[in-house]
Amino acid sequence: MPEAHAQKMLDANDEMARHNRLLFKEKNVFVINIMSSPGSGKTTLLEKTLGRIQPDINCGIIVGDICTKNDAERILKTGAPAIQINTDAFGGECHLSAGSIEKAASDFNLEEMDLLIVENVGNLVCPAEFDIGEDVRVVVLSVTEGEDKPLKYPLMFRESSLALLNKIDLLPYLDYDIGLTKKYITRINAEMPVIEISSKTLEGFDQWIEWLKNRIIQKK
Repeated sequence: MPEAHAQKMLDANDEMARHNRLLFKEKNVFVINIMSSPGSGKTTLLEKTLGRIQPDINCGIIVGDICTKNDAERILKTGAPAIQINTDAFGGECHLSAGSIEKAASDFNLEEMDLLIVENVGNLVCPAEFDIGEDVRVVVLSVTEGEDKPLKYPLMFRESSLALLNKIDLLPYLDYDIGLTKKYITRINAEMPVIEISSKTLEGFDQWIEWLKNRIIQKK
């Protein structure tokens, strides 16, 4: 893609992201963009999270994938409204754009919503490059992915406000140095907190839910 065309696309996306951010601020909706590589456990994390925060917090979920409605169907079983965006219609893009978020958000009743969670397309590169109008970005990294992902994909960790190290219940079965991963994360983003978490055993969920609720309160 020619550089000038790519920059024009980014500029148009940024303008729509500003529009989204103003809309979400007006409606008093806190927006989280959750990003990770495929298979990190984002959807299971969301299922367990929604089970902990509903109905006290009114939530809506936007799910991004290239194909299928599998993840949105799983989220709908939690009782939360969910909208699936498939990017195969746009050439199989590896991220959600601000425009696609604006269109999906229009199908929610934002007046009654406290929290909008965007489960971005599984990818550690493209989603970090596109502002969608969110308040914060959360990166999920599973312990099955190796320690050096923060060094290989620094923008993702530089742009995020929180890192969730997922699947720690598997640590006894892996040759994995979680301390090294945290060291690499700190090297890229010294201010970003890291929470060790397991969506299977719910270890670390109290800390994650507390962080989430505090950020929602701060916006209110």
